[in-house]
Amino acid sequence: MSRTVGGIVGPGQPASGGQVTGDAGTSGANPLSSVRVRGAREHNLRDVDLDIPRDALVAFTGVSGSGKSSLAFGTLFAESQRRYLESVAPYARRLIDQVGVPDVDSIEGMPPAVALQQQRGGTSTRSSVGSITTLSSLLRMLYSRAGTYPADQPMLFAEDFSPNTPQGACPACHGIGRVYEVTEAQMVPDPTLTIRERAIASWPPAWYGQNLRDILVSLGYDVDTPWQDLPREDRDWILFTEERPTVPVYAGFTPAQTRRAIRDDMEPSYQGTFVGARRYVLDTFAGTKSAGVKKRVSRFVGSGPCTVCHGKRLKPEALSVTFEGYDIADLTRLTLDQLADLCAVVLAPDWSPAMSGGVLDRRARQSAVDARVAAGGAEHSAAPDVRTTPNMSAEKRSAAQRLIADLAERLQPLRDLGLGYLSLARSTPTLSGGELQRVRLATQLSSQLFGVVYVLDEPSAGLHPRDRDALRGILAGLKRNGNSVFVVEHSLDVIRSADWLVDIGPGAGENGGRVLYSGPPQGLADVEESVTRRYLLREGAGAAPRVPRDRGDWLQLTGIHRNNLHDLSVSVPLRCLTAVTGVSGSGKSSLVSQALPELVGDYLGRPVRFDDADDDDLLAETVTEVGGTVVGDVAGIRRVVCIDQKPIGRTPRSNVATYTGMFDHIRRHFANTPEARRRGYKPGRFSFNVAGGRCPTCEGEGWVMVELLFLPSVYSPCPDCHGARYNAETLEITWRGRNIAQVLELSNAEALEFFEGEADVIRPLDALRDVGLDYLRLGQPATELSGGEAQRVKLAGELQRAHRGDTLYLLDEPTAGLHPADTDRLLAHLHRLVDAGNTVVAAELDMRVVAQADHVIDMGPGAGGAGGHVVAAGTPADVAACDASATARYLSAELPR
Repeated sequence: MSRTVGGIVGPGQPASGGQVTGDAGTSGANPLSSVRVRGAREHNLRDVDLDIPRDALVAFTGVSGSGKSSLAFGTLFAESQRRYLESVAPYARRLIDQVGVPDVDSIEGMPPAVALQQQRGGTSTRSSVGSITTLSSLLRMLYSRAGTYPADQPMLFAEDFSPNTPQGACPACHGIGRVYEVTEAQMVPDPTLTIRERAIASWPPAWYGQNLRDILVSLGYDVDTPWQDLPREDRDWILFTEERPTVPVYAGFTPAQTRRAIRDDMEPSYQGTFVGARRYVLDTFAGTKSAGVKKRVSRFVGSGPCTVCHGKRLKPEALSVTFEGYDIADLTRLTLDQLADLCAVVLAPDWSPAMSGGVLDRRARQSAVDARVAAGGAEHSAAPDVRTTPNMSAEKRSAAQRLIADLAERLQPLRDLGLGYLSLARSTPTLSGGELQRVRLATQLSSQLFGVVYVLDEPSAGLHPRDRDALRGILAGLKRNGNSVFVVEHSLDVIRSADWLVDIGPGAGENGGRVLYSGPPQGLADVEESVTRRYLLREGAGAAPRVPRDRGDWLQLTGIHRNNLHDLSVSVPLRCLTAVTGVSGSGKSSLVSQALPELVGDYLGRPVRFDDADDDDLLAETVTEVGGTVVGDVAGIRRVVCIDQKPIGRTPRSNVATYTGMFDHIRRHFANTPEARRRGYKPGRFSFNVAGGRCPTCEGEGWVMVELLFLPSVYSPCPDCHGARYNAETLEITWRGRNIAQVLELSNAEALEFFEGEADVIRPLDALRDVGLDYLRLGQPATELSGGEAQRVKLAGELQRAHRGDTLYLLDEPTAGLHPADTDRLLAHLHRLVDAGNTVVAAELDMRVVAQADHVIDMGPGAGGAGGHVVAAGTPADVAACDASATARYLSAELPR
């Protein structure tokens, strides 16, 4: 059934049989002023018909999994991109990441679209804020054309100042700035052991390790003396030699027997080739195809600054050129606020290069160096020589001011979005999803595009309420420039500021996919079926007022050093829910996701392992040791669990069912069916990652790639299994009327009904429901999950365990990407964790959640170097009463009156 909402036709029935109306002034609007969608069926959308106004800020709302992103990104943006790509040369299409062809009958009036989706930072340490914004290109041109060169230095081209080109990269580290290190302390953690007792822990534990020890015996080395008592020359050769001698090996012989056998020229068991311990680690780390082996040897690999460029990534010739006393590496390490200050000096009418080695130059440079040293960077550049040219030519002066004026103009949107604490050198993998999206958003604002649709995925994610005011100004600026802005959003502040609201639901997955309302935000008041309505109108949506728990025992830490945390002392109440707040960049994540887990984990003798670290993480400049001390006895904490927003897997073979462990139980159920037992099928038969039961054509992928030469590669369902991932024989086995492929297609909500009575499967399903993930499919690939979804899957994996009441849970913005209704459910579960005797500490920006915490730690007062301090701490009411806190007035609005 169709209905008219403010002149816009949408599907579905008005809630409670009422008439949903919008602004009558839009009735009969020019169809060219709206985007007309007919028959949208992407994912869970139910044949949606919808008209959306152009040149407006449109918010798409609904509970998590209701179909918002399917409509905004999977349908509207996908169709816009498809039409654009039809005009692009076939070869160029191969270079564009395509989102596919949407399942929709027609879309009319859709302008060109730009999509900015919520995602974690990229995987390459070579990507940075400067490269994303293209401001690095401006600086390279500045140094090439207006830099101060040594007297004997020929002029360099712009690409000579890029660490990502062969012309500019440091020849030693190839432009990374860091190199792999394998030290004696890493390889030999216990020097009191002998080589026979496996003192060299980096050697493999199985036969190959014994082989290397036997070779050392043949070479005449002592394997029965404690490592620390061996001659330094022997230790260095065993660990660091690049020689590969081949000698006879007498397996099972004692050293004395080996010496006699060599003297008597006996026939050896075999000829063995020795490999130094460091060389073995590096070769295995670089060449192994086994994830398990890679993980084992990575424990012995570290990194350090390149000794040639000292972490600056560039060749010496490029680093010899300066501007205002900085080489280009030092300039990009200034914060954006500091860089803007420098731009103001250069753009002053009386600017002279001879003046600029003054106070601003020294102060800003020293601040940048201090920040870099705190983050583990090189100290050698703490006081670079100030080299200015008093007689810069008029041409150079003009070029410098022109380029600096452009730089200053493009820095302003970044600072308006609260990103002034970042530097152009900040690598993309270290940015949160919210920071990355805001960087891209500010870049788009500088592009001066006109007449496009910006499709944004929760632009408020990771933003403190204070910074959301600036975000609304940015969105208004995009609209003012003649663009349309479509946002998928959960922030009530942003939703209220929209011109038009499209509410989808009422539930998630199969229970969603309908447009409940389309019109001005105030019109949602008449739609009883809408979950969003209750929160937008503040009608009984918040949690009931509660009295904070007694804060008796405390976890106390002092002298914390990490990123912008300098000599910080902090106290966290045990068996309480603590919210850590503060403006973006104030140090919340540094405290919650880095300092606390590492310091407390080490104190307990159970170091926290970050298993998803990869090669690029090892070479990231931010890989540093945390400084600090745990004070006193940590009573009642035996385990530390850090749940962040990093992916739960890097390939589509990792999915929700495998990560939570339920897939093991599901496969056992299939293996225990009478037909499977008759055929001799074991649980492994029902894994698409193991040969035997999976489809041999696609090897369990479910699809095959077809190369089209000058066109993008096409991915199509496997012609044999048709996307099921298993071979026909495996699919013949059914349990409760479904085969294994059909079970993996079930949503979490559907699976709860299907597996009724099976406690081993219901337990993880219940946990996923409690964190608001009822809509995910059991076989949903890990690569399709957002950062917030990945974090909640990890949390569900923990929640299904028996709650022993002895765990410190550390969460980084657990409500990111959650509708307020889902936030309330998650908050209730966190309180149940605390009631069981656990301690929960969460970096959080949703003031509704902060108001329900037992204890609040407000970081700040600013971001970057202006942050890193505890501004206020206490109950929510205590922090709300602190005049120095940027959080106070926003928190106060959520407290019971």
